Amino acid sequence: MPGHFEPIPGGAAVALDDVEISIIRSLAVQLLELIGPGPGGEISDDPLAELFAEGPSEPPTDAVLRRLLPDAYGGPAAEEGVSAADADELRAYSSEFRRFTENDLRAGKREDALAVVRSLDALSPDGGGGGAVLKLSQDESVRWMRALNDLRLAIGTRLDITDEEDTDLLYRLPDEDPRKPMVMAYLWLGGLQETLVETLMP
Repeated sequence: MPGHFEPIPGGAAVALDDVEISIIRSLAVQLLELIGPGPGGEISDDPLAELFAEGPSEPPTDAVLRRLLPDAYGGPAAEEGVSAADADELRAYSSEFRRFTENDLRAGKREDALAVVRSLDALSPDGGGGGAVLKLSQDESVRWMRALNDLRLAIGTRLDITDEEDTDLLYRLPDEDPRKPMVMAYLWLGGLQETLVETLMP
C-alpha cells in the first residue's frame, strides 16, 4: 500500500507518512486560496440570490486559474484559421458561458480541495512511528481524484508543461535545479492519481 492507492471494500486506501500528508494538505490549501472564497465571500443571507449570481465573463489573469477554468469556446487553438468575425463570435459565446458556469465550477473545485484537507485532518497516526493509513469511501475517492487532477494541472502550469515531451525532460533535471522539488511533487501526485483511478474502475 505505501506510495499508491489500493482498493478496499467500499473505497480505497493509501499509507502516507507525515511529510506526504503535510505536502498534500499544503498544496490543497494553496489551491483553495487560489480558487477563492466564492461569489459572496461569506454565507449569504439570500441563498437564492447566491445561486443565481452571475460570474465573471473574462478569463482569469492567473495562468493556473486559466488552466483550471478554461474557455468553453474559442482560445488561441480554436481561433486558428478562422475569420476575425468568427473568432469574435467564439469569444462572445465563451464569455457568456463563463458568466453562468464559472461560479459553479469554482465551487466544485473548492469542495474537492476541502474534502482532501478534511480527510487528512481526520487521520489518526498508524502507531508505527509517523504517518497514517488514509481510507476513502467511493464518493471521497472521486473528490480526491478530481482534486489530485487540479493539483497536477496547477503544478504543471507553473512548470510550463504542455505535452508529454515536457514531462520527459523533467525526469532528467539535475538535482540542483530549483524546479526539482516541484517536479517530484508533480510526478508523485500523478502516481497517486493513477492508482486511485484504478481503484474506481469496475
